[in-house]
Amino acid sequence: MTIVVTGSVAFDYIMSFPGRFTDHILPDKLDQISLSFLVDDMIKVYGGCGPNIAYSLALLGERPLLLASAGQDGVEYRDWLARSGVDTSLLQICEDCFTASFFVSTDQDQNQIASFYSGAMGRASQLSLRDVPDPEIAIISPNDPEAMRKYARECRGLGVPYIYDPSQQVARVEGDELLDGLTGAYVLIVNDYEYGILQKKTGLDQAELLDRAEILIVTLGERGSRIVTHSGETLVPIARPHAVLEPTGVGDAYRAGLIKGMLHGWSWPVTGRIAAVAAAYVIEHPGPQPLPYTLEAFVERYYGNFGQAPELEELLRPR
Repeated sequence: MTIVVTGSVAFDYIMSFPGRFTDHILPDKLDQISLSFLVDDMIKVYGGCGPNIAYSLALLGERPLLLASAGQDGVEYRDWLARSGVDTSLLQICEDCFTASFFVSTDQDQNQIASFYSGAMGRASQLSLRDVPDPEIAIISPNDPEAMRKYARECRGLGVPYIYDPSQQVARVEGDELLDGLTGAYVLIVNDYEYGILQKKTGLDQAELLDRAEILIVTLGERGSRIVTHSGETLVPIARPHAVLEPTGVGDAYRAGLIKGMLHGWSWPVTGRIAAVAAAYVIEHPGPQPLPYTLEAFVERYYGNFGQAPELEELLRPR
């Protein structure tokens, strides 16, 4: 059975702003914003929602299949992902364009302002889940909007449970597109700010969203996350990071942890805490893909944050 990860493949340009963005935004001038932030430093790293999720899944002992598009400059990235345990057999390399690029600035409160150049991501709709052998679960993370629509419809047609993760694309696509993507999803996941935009664009409240998607997950930053099902709500605290360096990719690692727990059929409290631990590794690292860790170290860190969970002994055994 195959874990299918779809999403952008990108190079991330990560910058640090030493102040607070909010100090430079004038509420009475929001209709004519003109801002420029002088940053202290910049790094270029491998990124993109699809590879970020797939990479953390590989660290958690899985071999996810990445269904995505990269440009002529993406061959080295593809090969590195393959060495890291990701199945890149369906990663399309487009020779006539460049890989997508993500430019993000983070202030001292961990707020972010970002821009995204789509590049080869615009070719993602050329790919199909129908080419995936025996898919078990899929995640539809931020990507070319047409590709996201296509993958959601294919998942429904093939009977593949999927996680719908519109994330930053909620700002771009219209309400009817969001409704089409989330209707029939096993899990709908967004952060707290995106949740507000999604509700505004779709006109749906929480109960109405749960009539269309089976489970709703809202991440809350340093306040953790909440997992809402028809039987109730689970509040999941964060796992304590050893340092707070940069938040880019934290949500992607959280999603990888969710998928890991879901594949094992564990309860939502345990699954959410696995996701929280996976996310903690990223915020300690200057980039969206953390340094490799062992499953033994991961379990020990879970226990240190949340106490014993007998289920996690299974995490140390291959699936």
